[in-house]
Amino acid sequence: MHLTTERDGGVVTVRLHRPAARNALSTALCDELLATLRPLDRDPDIGCFVITGSDGFFSAGADIREMAAMSPVQAMTADLFAGWEEFAAFRTPKIAAVAGYALGGGCELAMMCDLVFAAEDARFGQPEITLGVIPGIGGTQRLTRLVGTAKAMDLILTGRMMPAREAEQCGLVSRIVPADQLLAEAQSAAAVIAGHSRLAVTAAREAVQRSQEVGLREGLLFERRVFHGLFATADRAEGMSAFLEKRAARFAGS
Repeated sequence: MHLTTERDGGVVTVRLHRPAARNALSTALCDELLATLRPLDRDPDIGCFVITGSDGFFSAGADIREMAAMSPVQAMTADLFAGWEEFAAFRTPKIAAVAGYALGGGCELAMMCDLVFAAEDARFGQPEITLGVIPGIGGTQRLTRLVGTAKAMDLILTGRMMPAREAEQCGLVSRIVPADQLLAEAQSAAAVIAGHSRLAVTAAREAVQRSQEVGLREGLLFERRVFHGLFATADRAEGMSAFLEKRAARFAGS
């Protein structure tokens, strides 16, 4: 077992649990994470995932011991790291609650989440260059989109670590939270998201993600058409009625 899982209402919290390996992202951990979240991603009563690690390490990155003796053919045959794309593609929103080090694959795992909450002691980095390789779970692509080419080049080519405050200033981190409040803050935000219309949350995520892939004109048109489409949902009718009636909305996900 490389994970612990806790469900509270519409929020599922997953804690990486390989303390002896500083939560390194082995193939077994990835497989277990996917097997755990796959059915939950299809559960209409689940509205948000929180992914966290331990106090000192969110994750030290990919499991170097597992890769050290691997040949190129073995890496290609296994399609090493391809499973993480399934994690990134889950439709349920994900919040990374990062304390301590999030390095290499750990930083890439955080970037696959929709929001990143960081403790004041959090450190982010892509140190793969010091091992004679480059990021392989999306670091060169997602980091560049999040922080820009100049900052991504700085981190990836030097392998240096970036403190939480710098990560927030350059757009990698959503919020910085005192370490003893990190998980509670992430779970509270997750409960807020889970309480919204699942259809609207899904549409909002897709619209924001689309903005990273298309031009402004096409993105604006996509947003407007999705907005129009939500008028067909019962959740839209309930949300607007609740606003006019000055009461809390009760979304059914339909």
